[in-house]
Amino acid sequence: MAGRVNTSPPVVPYSSCDMSSPSPVQIREANAHLVAVHRRVAELEQWLEAAENTVREQAESLIRKDEQLRAATQEIAEAKDKEIHYLHEKLCKSEETIQRFQNMVKEKDAMIGQLQHRCQLLDNICKSRPLLDSMLSHMAEAERLGPVVGMGEPTANTSLTDGESNCSPNRISNHKDFSLSEDDMDDQELDEIVFGTTEVPGQQQLAGGDTQ
Repeated sequence: MAGRVNTSPPVVPYSSCDMSSPSPVQIREANAHLVAVHRRVAELEQWLEAAENTVREQAESLIRKDEQLRAATQEIAEAKDKEIHYLHEKLCKSEETIQRFQNMVKEKDAMIGQLQHRCQLLDNICKSRPLLDSMLSHMAEAERLGPVVGMGEPTANTSLTDGESNCSPNRISNHKDFSLSEDDMDDQELDEIVFGTTEVPGQQQLAGGDTQ
């Protein structure tokens, strides 16, 4: 037995020192990687916080702008309502003024129509004035003549009566050169004033001639 040869492989005793452990370089690299990761995480957190602040500020700004726009819209709406109310009142007053002016125009038109009619009457009277003057002149001349010499009194009275009948208003109104229109007949007051204030020339002379 002393001469037997052991052919089995040698058994290597197991030891923890035989496992591969990280080298110092690997440890430093791992530490550096962890530091970089922490740094990146911190940067991302800062960026996220900044983004949140920006979003918050923008939201607050939008809220303020929205409130301002609402206030401005409210002011514009109130101003619009006031302007509409003012314009409505002004329109009503303008319509009342227009209606009043239209009534005044109608009254003036009616007055103008009356004045035109009276003006036509005056024109007709003025056109008839020369004929009236001529007639009155002839009547005055006839009165200045007196009685006819050498004729009896009844004949003179008869001739005077005939003269008066020839100058009667009926004969004058029926004369072909002296026709009174309807406008002249409507203005009787003016005719009475004309005949009432017109003095026949020669009446005093006739009276003086009779005394002589």
